[in-house]
Amino acid sequence: MSRRTGALPWQVWYVALAFIWGSSYLLIKLGLGSLTPVQVTALRILCGAAVLALLVALTRTRLPRGRRTWGHLLVTGTLLCTLPWFLFAAGEQRVTTAIAGISNATTPVVTVLATALLLPGEPVGRRRQLGVAIGFLGVVLIAQPWSAEHGPDPLGLAMVLAASASYGVGWTYVRRFLRDADPGGFSMPAAQLLVAAAQVPVLLLLDWLVRGASGGGPLAPGGPGAADGGWSLWGPVLAVVVLGIVGTGLAQAMQYAVVRAAGPTVATSVTYPIIVVSVLLGVVALGESVGPVVLVGAVVVLAGSVLITGPQRRPSARAGDAPQDAGLSVEPAKMDG
Repeated sequence: MSRRTGALPWQVWYVALAFIWGSSYLLIKLGLGSLTPVQVTALRILCGAAVLALLVALTRTRLPRGRRTWGHLLVTGTLLCTLPWFLFAAGEQRVTTAIAGISNATTPVVTVLATALLLPGEPVGRRRQLGVAIGFLGVVLIAQPWSAEHGPDPLGLAMVLAASASYGVGWTYVRRFLRDADPGGFSMPAAQLLVAAAQVPVLLLLDWLVRGASGGGPLAPGGPGAADGGWSLWGPVLAVVVLGIVGTGLAQAMQYAVVRAAGPTVATSVTYPIIVVSVLLGVVALGESVGPVVLVGAVVVLAGSVLITGPQRRPSARAGDAPQDAGLSVEPAKMDG
C-alpha cells in the first residue's frame, strides 16, 4: 500500500486532521453565540453534505443502492452525524470546549462495549477489557461526582459523553450491517450526510416550536447574540460554515487518504492529538481553565484508549509472525466534535 497520498505524504493529512477536528469544539462554541444547538447542527450538516455531494459528483462515485442499505444508513446517519453533533452543541452550552474534546477519548471504550453486543463473534481480549475499565475510571475522575463545585456540569458532561458514545455505537453498526454495502470513495460518508440533511427540516421545525414559535421562523438565528446584529450575529454563523465545509466535508477526504495510506488503526489514533488541540485552543482562545483532576482523568482515559486501539497479537500467532492490526474499526471513525 502506498504510504503517500497524491503529492503529499499521509502524515501531512494526519496533522491537518488533528488541527481541523481539534478546533471543531471551538467553532461549535463560537457558533452558539447566535445560533441554537439545533441550528448549529443543521448548518453544519448542510454545508458538509454540499461539499461531499460535490466530491461524489467530481469523482463520479456512485451512492449505495437498495432499500435495506438506505434503511441502515438512516441509523448510521443519525448515530454518526445528527445525534452526536447536536449533543456536542447542546453540551457545550454547559461545559467547556476542553471537556467536550476530552470526552472524545471515550469513543474507543464504547466501541468495545458495542462490539460485544453487535459483533459477539469478535473476541474482545483481556487488553481491551482492561482498557475499558481504565477508561471508565478516567470518566469518573473527569466527572468528579464527589464534588459539585469543582466537577463539570453533570448534564453537559452527560451530553458530550453520549455524543462520543454515539460514534462508537455508530461505527460498530456500520461494521455489522454495512461492511459489504460500501461502493468505496466518498460514497458512504456522503450517503450518511445526505440522510442527516433530510432530517434537518424536521429538526429546525421542532426547535422553532420548542422556542415558542418566535417571529422570523425556524431559520431565524435563536442564539443569545442574534438580536445584536453585525459580527455578533454573522461571526458565529461563519464559524459554523467553516466547521461544515472544512471540518465536516473536506476533512472526510483527508481522513480517507490517511486510512488508505496508513490503515484504520493509525487513522483512529488521531483522537489523541485532537484532544490536545481542543484543550489548548480552549485555554488560549477562550480563557478556559482545566482543573488538575480533569487533566488526570483525561490522561487515564487516553491510557485506556491506547490499550484498546493499539495493535494486538492474535492468541494463535506463532513466534516470528507479524503482529496483527487489531484496530477496532475497519472504517475510518469520526472523531470531530
